[in-house]
Amino acid sequence: MTASKADPMRPYVGRLSGVRGLATGIKLFQVELIESDGQEAFAEYKPGQFAFVSAFGAGEAPFGITSTPGRGASTPGRGPTVEFAIHALGHVTRTLHDLEPGDPVGVRGPLGNWFPMDEIAGRDIVILGGGIGAAPLRPVIHTVLDNRDDYGHVTILWAARAPGLLVFTEEFDAWASAPDTEFHVTVDEGNEAWTGNVGLITQLLERVAPSTENAVAITCGPPIMIHFVFLTLQRLGFTPRQSLTTLEARMHCGIGKCGRCNMGGKFVCIDGPVFWQSEVSEFLEGIL
Repeated sequence: MTASKADPMRPYVGRLSGVRGLATGIKLFQVELIESDGQEAFAEYKPGQFAFVSAFGAGEAPFGITSTPGRGASTPGRGPTVEFAIHALGHVTRTLHDLEPGDPVGVRGPLGNWFPMDEIAGRDIVILGGGIGAAPLRPVIHTVLDNRDDYGHVTILWAARAPGLLVFTEEFDAWASAPDTEFHVTVDEGNEAWTGNVGLITQLLERVAPSTENAVAITCGPPIMIHFVFLTLQRLGFTPRQSLTTLEARMHCGIGKCGRCNMGGKFVCIDGPVFWQSEVSEFLEGIL
């Protein structure tokens, strides 16, 4: 976990270097860190970590980081760029959506643990993402594809309630054409223009039926999706120590002090947000 050494609640100052539409009501924000402390803190952030993004005068909210340091690097002589997918749902997020490139923002982080990419090297990877919850899985995909020889066969299952809510659609072709990689996408409900698969991600998972041998599944999406994906993976033969997830929770401080994200004996912000299924199954059942 990394935060301001002087004050872990003080955000680093950043500048929006890019903003673009990602899906209906969702934008991708590229933030360049302009303070030296912030540049140092975000020099080597990991897949699965998160940060709080501040709209000055409106407040801050936590978001999973959707970039990797290599792909998120800025131009020479400038600070690192970190990307966040943000859905306009409340006061802070709507205020962020009103900002334009060049506007200042605050970034507090990187926080939390991360996906054990070194530990799962050499294994087949099954990645299951749902809606805006899939955004934190993009760094996992980029890490695997940028280090393709370090991992086995990759299966990506991507889903959303509707076609307009699918995120990172412009990258689908690159994912699908990557070596030893298969890509599947589905929506709960299609429209007149949709010619792809219609159905729940669990139904798609059962049809694809990835092998469990030397495999790890990584899932992120709404809690109810994670819960039923876990159940489906178990039916397919995946053990709780073969399934990882990253949880979104109502975090407030991000440093384990306020207790807002308490999950039994764990805090999502400091013990997570990345967990093995064996650590969170009871919690997921309790909130459904």
